[in-house]
Amino acid sequence: MPLEYKGEIPFEKQISISQSGLEKILDILKKYKAKATFFSTVVFAENSKHLIERLLNEGHELASHTWYHSDFKEEHLKQSKERLEELFGINVTGLRMPRMMPVSKNAVQDAGYQYNSSVNPTFIPGRYNNLKVSRTYFKEGKVTQIPASVSPNFRIPLFWLSFHNFPLSFYKKMASDVLKKDQYLNIYFHPWEFAEIKDEAFKLPGFTVKNSGDDMVKRFDEFLSWLKNKNHTFGTFQEFHKHIEA
Repeated sequence: MPLEYKGEIPFEKQISISQSGLEKILDILKKYKAKATFFSTVVFAENSKHLIERLLNEGHELASHTWYHSDFKEEHLKQSKERLEELFGINVTGLRMPRMMPVSKNAVQDAGYQYNSSVNPTFIPGRYNNLKVSRTYFKEGKVTQIPASVSPNFRIPLFWLSFHNFPLSFYKKMASDVLKKDQYLNIYFHPWEFAEIKDEAFKLPGFTVKNSGDDMVKRFDEFLSWLKNKNHTFGTFQEFHKHIEA
């Protein structure tokens, strides 16, 4: 992300920050016996095999985030799926495009994915306008598209930036509204949000680093505790996909 804002960050630093954050996420998920799906680029997976093996051993799902985060070619869809499967001896069934970029539904299907979660069905100036896209899951050919969750009213996104910048009480209210209306919640974060990323050289805007690092760890822990106390269950995309296809 610093690269988008002309920040300076060596490749090794990029990887180590995400590795540090991923360890913190896995520790919290383990504490609450919560399962999650991790969309990884091939580049990160190749440089973090020990952590990918850990998340798989702890019952989480590995899905594709294509090959690179900052460069995309359509052939990366199939290539990234096959490389992740080769590296870890698993069946990769899901895709999320970096930055929720649009992608050809035919190419996703041809690459062999069963589900795609690459749409935020809301309007964010300069990023995307998906107000006409279904709020909830739908079919694109043989592939199930599972959009990120937005509030039933006004389509306020419950993505990572909302989690950082809204009062947690308001975020919980929106999450409750979505769970009541849709019967499921699809939210997402990045490992680097849980690491120390307020280095001036990164040139990240304040709204992207607010409540990051240790503050994010505490916030995420409190949120999972709240969901757990309300008897909500946690699952991977693979499990959810099987449930809705049954």
